[in-house]
Amino acid sequence: MAKGGLGKGLGALFTNDTNPVTAPSLPEKESKDSVIMLKLSQVEPNREQPRKAFDEEKLAALADSIREHGVIQPILVQDIGNGQYQIIAGERRWRASRMAKIKEIPAIVRTYDEQTVMEVALIENLQRENLNPVEEALGYKCLMDEFNLTQEKIAQRVGKSRPAVANALRILSLTESVQKMLSDGLLSSGHARAILSLQTEVLQETLAERIVQEQLSVRQAEALAKILPNEKKKEKLKDKKKSVLDIELEQLQKSIGNRLGTKVQIINGAKKGKIEIEYYGGDDLERILKLLQL
Repeated sequence: MAKGGLGKGLGALFTNDTNPVTAPSLPEKESKDSVIMLKLSQVEPNREQPRKAFDEEKLAALADSIREHGVIQPILVQDIGNGQYQIIAGERRWRASRMAKIKEIPAIVRTYDEQTVMEVALIENLQRENLNPVEEALGYKCLMDEFNLTQEKIAQRVGKSRPAVANALRILSLTESVQKMLSDGLLSSGHARAILSLQTEVLQETLAERIVQEQLSVRQAEALAKILPNEKKKEKLKDKKKSVLDIELEQLQKSIGNRLGTKVQIINGAKKGKIEIEYYGGDDLERILKLLQL
């Protein structure tokens, strides 16, 4: 996944090239960078965060590291009352901490509005390359639908180009089966771009399946995308070239085969043809001869 301008970090939320964006002020009892220890039971994930899938194997590896070294980087949370906190960034660390069966986790408490929470969660995941292409696209779509942000505004907030955001959103136009391949890691964003270059869902699904089956690289997928429409056209032309006689012979072949209970092939030549009837052993031959009344 291309990082674009993500090197600017979470600060990309609060500044842009034209107008400074000020983060909401924190409660007086919390300094901006103060770290507090929270019980894991006090912390809950944000159901609206863009990341939906977590690799269990990687979580287990992180849990092992946390058992040995602890949580080195605090998670980011907001106070939701009654002694409970909601994760803004760091759900993976929280999940791994639960696996490691530790009691507390370091956290920084911030006060953000709903839109900023969504932006922080999206940026944090993009920086860590933790989102699959579909999750990234859904994150952008949520910012557009829920907060009426334009693609240009989203691009500024997450430190990417507007075309990069637009291309990511195009992934949501793919069929569910292709999106699942992307979510499962069978296809990459580069593969998705190659698939999106095709005009029909049938062609897109055909290319996606061949990428997975043949383990094609992005370059190979792009090359195949250029020739696949022509291959399909040739197949259609081949089907159209069947004469009325060919179609009738196929139907007759099927009808005789069903009546005799065996495979029948009618071979039609320019001046003569033949009928081939398969049989399996003497008993089967006798059965067929009786049916033919011979």
